[in-house]
Amino acid sequence: MMKKLAAAVLLGLTVLTAAGCGGGSSSSGGSGSNIPKNTMAVGISVDLGSLDPAVTMDNKHWQVTYPAYERLVRYKVENGKASTEVEGSLAKSWTVSDDGLVWTFKLDPGHKFSDGTPVDAAAVKFSMERTIAIGKGPSEYFKMVKSIEAPDPETVVITLDRPFAPFLSSLAVNGAGIVNPKVMEHEENGDRGSNYLATHTMGSGAYELKEIVPGQKITLELNPNYSGKKPAIEHVVFNVVKDPSAQRLQLEKGDLDIAQGLPLDQIEQMKSNPDIHIYEDTSLVASVVYMNNQKSPMNDKLFRQALSYAVDYDGMVEGAVKGYGKQLVTPIPDGLWGRDSSITGYKQDLTKAKELLAQSSGAGTTELTLLYSDNQPFNEVEALMLQNNLKELGINLKLEKTAWAAFRERVDQGQFDLALGTWSPDYADPQFFMSYWFDSGYWGLAGNRSFYKNDAVDSILRQAEGITDQKARTDLYGQAQKMVLDDAPYLFLFQMNVLTPMRSNIEGFAYNPMLDSMYDFEHMSKK
Repeated sequence: MMKKLAAAVLLGLTVLTAAGCGGGSSSSGGSGSNIPKNTMAVGISVDLGSLDPAVTMDNKHWQVTYPAYERLVRYKVENGKASTEVEGSLAKSWTVSDDGLVWTFKLDPGHKFSDGTPVDAAAVKFSMERTIAIGKGPSEYFKMVKSIEAPDPETVVITLDRPFAPFLSSLAVNGAGIVNPKVMEHEENGDRGSNYLATHTMGSGAYELKEIVPGQKITLELNPNYSGKKPAIEHVVFNVVKDPSAQRLQLEKGDLDIAQGLPLDQIEQMKSNPDIHIYEDTSLVASVVYMNNQKSPMNDKLFRQALSYAVDYDGMVEGAVKGYGKQLVTPIPDGLWGRDSSITGYKQDLTKAKELLAQSSGAGTTELTLLYSDNQPFNEVEALMLQNNLKELGINLKLEKTAWAAFRERVDQGQFDLALGTWSPDYADPQFFMSYWFDSGYWGLAGNRSFYKNDAVDSILRQAEGITDQKARTDLYGQAQKMVLDDAPYLFLFQMNVLTPMRSNIEGFAYNPMLDSMYDFEHMSKK
């Protein structure tokens, strides 16, 4: 599965005029804004590919499609704070059999697709089976599904071929969005309407796609048949411009409501501007170094431990993300259940690092290569800091920068010594860190990019994945965390904070770490 990676995107803005927003209130958004109060303008850095929820697999696309498609369940937003817990959306209730195999969902009546067609159980069944048949990244969420039945219009029964504890949480992600079966009217050459949905939406969410102007903007407008309360934001415009300096200028002038991924130095310079609010929260985005456990000398645990003790973790947080983060002391980041808070992790200890290095089969190693790409703005700083850290052990760390596509291919094939990586979860379950990172069944780009294998860890993780009792799963993940930290298959660097600059007149913004770079426009408004 091509996992989505959280990207710190450099964005800009194509100037939005009131006339381009269409209809609704034309009054100013307040706080010096030049954008109508019923319109939200967000910058994006690149043109987007397919918007079909059965195809797209990254946050850049999900921020457009998530508001357009409802799912059986969604992540809660309570008192202006997003949660990693789920609540009903299309489903008003659900039950699971004692063996964890049969999930029965009762639908909330009254939901309609944008053309007025009711959302019923047959539509849910069609949409999920369509995703499975198309077989792209989102089909991963249904890999354990044995059958989907719709015994009546308000009941959906999903039977799994094995218990999968994170199944409910996985249904809250964009890949589980429910599509109008009428998409088949647009089928071409057996594509199940995928070509049409690349540039259109056919969902029951609060918004629908109105317009795509390649290289300029993507516009959403209210779904006239949305079953929920009418949002204050009637139009959402994603503007395409690549220059971050232009983006900052437009935000300060009031031609942009929200800025994504501005460089940290530019964000800090805006803190004194009363018209700008910098929202900060802890994310679940983690920065790590993959160590190729199948390649000498990284196949020696003592050598990997030596490298783990060589890293200046506090310096890494300060240097790479200017202090906007914290050390990733355990593979499960702070903010997600299942994390063993008693674990303190590795700290820089050069004396111990040198002792372990001398005891390892890698004693005498004088050179390693670090593979990295430009997908994160802090990668260059991380690489240089790691180079300096390993120099203390007498190891010359050669830095090899490559294009993102080539990086992913080489990581998948294990063609590296060390490689910089960034990871964010698709759903709110520790399985997404523990199984994908450490289960030997996920070797390569699927998740276990260090090619780590420990039969005892495999057994624990697969047991935890197959039971629904959260306390028992927490205990199992606690055991596994201690085991993998001792094995040190990765360098666990830091989890970063999210910083979102926006106009100070925006209300109702709630960051959800599961929906990085996405916004709950439905509950947002402007003063």
